[in-house]
Amino acid sequence: MLTKLFSETPFIIGMIHLPPLPGSPFNKLSLDDIVEYAINEARKLEEAGVDGVIVENLGDYPFFKDSDIPPITVASMSVIVREVRRNSKLKAVGVNVLRNGCVQAFSIAHVTGSQFIRCNVFIGAYVTDQGIIEGKAAEVLRLKKFLNSNVMIAADIHVKHAYPLYNLPIELAAQDLAERGGVDAVIVSGQRSNIPPELEKARKVKENVNLPVVIGSGISLDNFRSYCKVADGLIIGEKDFKEGGIIGGPSKKEAYEILVKECKRK
Repeated sequence: MLTKLFSETPFIIGMIHLPPLPGSPFNKLSLDDIVEYAINEARKLEEAGVDGVIVENLGDYPFFKDSDIPPITVASMSVIVREVRRNSKLKAVGVNVLRNGCVQAFSIAHVTGSQFIRCNVFIGAYVTDQGIIEGKAAEVLRLKKFLNSNVMIAADIHVKHAYPLYNLPIELAAQDLAERGGVDAVIVSGQRSNIPPELEKARKVKENVNLPVVIGSGISLDNFRSYCKVADGLIIGEKDFKEGGIIGGPSKKEAYEILVKECKRK
């Protein structure tokens, strides 16, 4: 259970934002080059003291919604995640296949021995820049049962870059996600990747679910101290934590070190 991983809070998760993969419109690097990049990112983040990482195909925009995600993307990410697992001693490695490849991410995590996935739309339906995306809870949980898998599921509620069509108050939507969605952790984000959720929203979710609550967007060097006190986990990957402030670029080890040191301070 993710509750075991989150026994020492906050659980700090760094982002390995992959360059465009083979088959995507802006791909320039070979798969071997991308694997080397991902391994270097994992080592850098491990040295900075993070607890885990999420490997994500951020460079593959514009994204497919879910079932149309090409096999070459799944194959490439399987190789990359496997090598990250082999070449790091992180407590947890997660997988996120954008935009909502939750079945694909779960499959990759299972075969590579990774600990968890992030699923952006697990229940409900959201309007996004990819169109209308519907939840994947039924498919993923049945796959988990079929595989008898230990892979855990961290899923978003009122996810960023999206608008919920079934627009319940966030605390009620979080209860549905926890109780009817069958997830292991709830992720709370702002409207966009660089915007954090309001602290009060995070507190409401925390008060209404008996699961780890993770902040999924907008963490900066200016605001992280407040969120460390509220959340069970933080997903870190915005421009303050990137070399040159380039979104999707290499991680800035020194920035991660500052956050880890202060968030873990007792």
